[in-house]
Amino acid sequence: MKGEASSSRRKRQRAPAVAEGEEEAENGGGGDEVTRSGTMFELDLLDCPICCHALTIPIFQCDNGHIACSSCCTKVRNKCPSCTLPIGNFRSRIMERVVEAVIVPCPNAKLGCTEKFSYGKELAHEKKCRFALCYCPEPGCDFSGVYKDLYSHYYANHDDEDSWNKFVCGRSSGAWLHISDKILVLQESADGPLVVVQCFKEPQGFYVTVNCIAPSAPGVGEFSYHLSYKSGGKTMTFELEEMERIQKVSYRTPEKDFMLVPYYFQEQGIRLKMNICIRRLENNEEEEEDADEED
Repeated sequence: MKGEASSSRRKRQRAPAVAEGEEEAENGGGGDEVTRSGTMFELDLLDCPICCHALTIPIFQCDNGHIACSSCCTKVRNKCPSCTLPIGNFRSRIMERVVEAVIVPCPNAKLGCTEKFSYGKELAHEKKCRFALCYCPEPGCDFSGVYKDLYSHYYANHDDEDSWNKFVCGRSSGAWLHISDKILVLQESADGPLVVVQCFKEPQGFYVTVNCIAPSAPGVGEFSYHLSYKSGGKTMTFELEEMERIQKVSYRTPEKDFMLVPYYFQEQGIRLKMNICIRRLENNEEEEEDADEED
């Protein structure tokens, strides 16, 4: 038996979920064998009733038929929270078959992703999906879309044609960041990738981060960078072999991967006048796709 269902939820919650599709029956390739599919409107039934996360094999049940995932069986010390009977010794084989049979699309299906997965596995894919939503880094702009649409949007609506907010891979350029703005957006070429440079004022000095606005999909927005700041004839540098990729700008103080510019090292002024060299990592699938499209 094969079931098809879809869910628009991004977090596992005990809220009603609706599956889209229609019931159908069609003859299989061999004799009288029939392949059937159906519609499930309550996908929450496939979540563990204790932790509310997607059920994964093995699934256990007590003598009264209450089910739980293996992790929760350990957490409740093998005592069913619904009826107090032992749970964790006997598998619920029928529930395991149901979970394996249900196929759901990627949560980004409406944005163009055609991938489908067994129930519960779509969330792991979503984190690395090429069609994951990315948000415009321009303060006050609420545009969101797939990364290529975002790059085109930014160039068309927020580019001011100043050379200082552009970068060329492999070439060092100025990254002059207004301290009051807290953010500087660099874009490669006309509608290329967006790189965000941010500063955070902390007791020790300024934390400076560099991130690419892109999903964590293989071959998308994969860069390394070298950042430097000069003051009084001295230079401090910071570099990462792989730039962090983010889908949305955050103004929370970073815990790692930042350059610290101490106040005693900072030159007086309203800007942090830095230099940055961004390099594209090898085997970047995005470049190959663009080349194919041009051909």
